[in-house]
Amino acid sequence: MNMVEGQNPVKTLLDNRKNGEYGGIPSYCCANELVIEAILKKNLYTQAPVLIEATSNQVNQLGGYTGMRPADFRDMVYRIADAIGFDRDRIILGGDHLGPLPWQGLHADVAMSRAKEMVREYVLAGYKKIHLDTSMHLGSDKFENFGAHIVAERGVELYMTCEEAYQELKQKNPNEIHPVFVVGSEVPIPGGTGEEKVDELVVTTPEGFLETVNAYKDVLEKHGLSEAWEHICAIVVQPGVEFGNYGIHCYNREEAASLVKCVSGLGGLVMEGHSTDYQTPTHLREMVTDGIAIIKVGPALTYALREALFAMSYLEKEIIENECDRANFMETLEAAMLANPKNWEKFYKGSEWEKRFQRRFSISDRSRYYFAVPEVKNAMAKLFKNFNSTSIPMWVLHQYMPVQYERIGEGKLAVDAKEIVIDFIADVVDGYNYAVRK
Repeated sequence: MNMVEGQNPVKTLLDNRKNGEYGGIPSYCCANELVIEAILKKNLYTQAPVLIEATSNQVNQLGGYTGMRPADFRDMVYRIADAIGFDRDRIILGGDHLGPLPWQGLHADVAMSRAKEMVREYVLAGYKKIHLDTSMHLGSDKFENFGAHIVAERGVELYMTCEEAYQELKQKNPNEIHPVFVVGSEVPIPGGTGEEKVDELVVTTPEGFLETVNAYKDVLEKHGLSEAWEHICAIVVQPGVEFGNYGIHCYNREEAASLVKCVSGLGGLVMEGHSTDYQTPTHLREMVTDGIAIIKVGPALTYALREALFAMSYLEKEIIENECDRANFMETLEAAMLANPKNWEKFYKGSEWEKRFQRRFSISDRSRYYFAVPEVKNAMAKLFKNFNSTSIPMWVLHQYMPVQYERIGEGKLAVDAKEIVIDFIADVVDGYNYAVRK
């Protein structure tokens, strides 16, 4: 991608698309340090910018479920980048679902006031790609009166707060890069549908897409902000991709054809696809080709982390005889999830056996919320220590991690637990890199 000095890299990418150049950008939405390290290592020797996003539930002015405010998340990403020699200037920080989502049960005035505080912190912390999401009903909303114009009114309120924060930054640094914005409401709950059936998924209609665009146009014009479209780069859509506890709905170009044609007729706008997790590289590339130029992924990355840790746990049971010497990562994670079920109990249904199965293997991946629990972190550290301090028979590694076995044999990967896990995660990143690059 040809970068333009002083311009937001996402805007440069989309300008290049308008001029006929192929391209897109993955949005890696994750707060897990190992995952972020895997993303950056996989892109270490490329020239492309890397977009890493935090959600409003993960990171906000009150700490979110990670305990981090926007500046804290930024500093964590930069710390990881510095440790591996990744250029900070190639990192684009983004905020996902920024709006009243964490406070949606409160009165609209209160929820929106908190949302403004949050987006202000994100912009002041240097985030350059902002998804404004005001699609949810708030505590004082009447369902019969809720529609696209209320969503747009609230979105524009947050946009104006972001612009004020940007002007503060610009006073300190006249060369400060302007953030770009994504709007739209065709999104599922963060982390997938949680439903067993995803085969009846409805693609965003051209009428629904235009309703969103026109509502924002009307509200922006009313506030004298028509020039905002210079900075609004994409609309969130449902292009027909989703995942739930038991299934994946893969991209179907025929189902999305009318939406793609509608968006392409608008000239500059592209689509952002939420929940592109678990799509094949071929499907991802088709999406980018069709104008879904921003492809967001999150749970598929932490699911790969869990897969790698489980594979090592199975291996550990085979090579360490005494159970008391094992890390027992799988059992520790299960205990943590049972001790604090709030992050999974609304999503996993059925018998106790079925819920146990989902806690371990559901692709909605609610286990990711527990990787920061001290007992789980300690179990992972012990698992890595056991792996590194034991002479691992390579043919046993092949049983559980055959791809990593081959890379070790070819001298491309060290026999080191952390590096093997990072390599496992990076295979997901590979698919997204394939999708967006010429």
